[in-house]
Amino acid sequence: MAIKAVRTVDERVRVRTVLASVSDKSGLEILVPGLIAACPDISILSTGGTYDAIRALLGAKSVDCLRQVSEYTGQPEMQGGLVKTLDWRIYLGLLSETYNPAHRADMAMHSALDIDMVVVNLYPFQKTVARPGATSEDARGNIDIGGPCMVRAAAKNFHRIAVVTDPADYPGVVAELAAGGGILALATRFALAQKAFRLTAQYDSAIASYLANLDARAMAAVYEVR
Repeated sequence: MAIKAVRTVDERVRVRTVLASVSDKSGLEILVPGLIAACPDISILSTGGTYDAIRALLGAKSVDCLRQVSEYTGQPEMQGGLVKTLDWRIYLGLLSETYNPAHRADMAMHSALDIDMVVVNLYPFQKTVARPGATSEDARGNIDIGGPCMVRAAAKNFHRIAVVTDPADYPGVVAELAAGGGILALATRFALAQKAFRLTAQYDSAIASYLANLDARAMAAVYEVR
């Protein structure tokens, strides 16, 4: 199928809906209040421990702006949190294009929200395998699936989405939103996308390198093989 090229994008995008799912929760105390101050009508979709952390930060105010991803999608999380965000409505909101009428029709048909910002960082694979005594099962359990998918989808669609993967970027993002009345510029979205693709490339490279250097017998030794 031929890919229809995007011809029109917005220089300035107002942030109304944020999808947040982070392993490293540092900096949320800067990001979340900053988002709410700059974007008073914001809606935050979140998962698991991230949802709990944001709710604790906001207290009673969370009722007005915070929503479980599972409530939005209608799909409960898989036990152990293995599947949380891999959902049709989520990816409509990440990959749909503003000026594509067919995409707009799909969004309307499924009552999907445009997601304007994704705040995601990944399971700590590199830190896990660097720990003394870490097993191959420890490594396998820290291979993130949903996180890289969201990061890549949002970064691909930088035309209208900001993807924030590093807590060190929270202050700058909050400052731009505050100065612009809840708006992020195309140049900012593109710079964040560049950083996001570097992250996923480095992450996959670390996994590939670890597995390449792992002996199959050593891998199997941590399991009861039937």
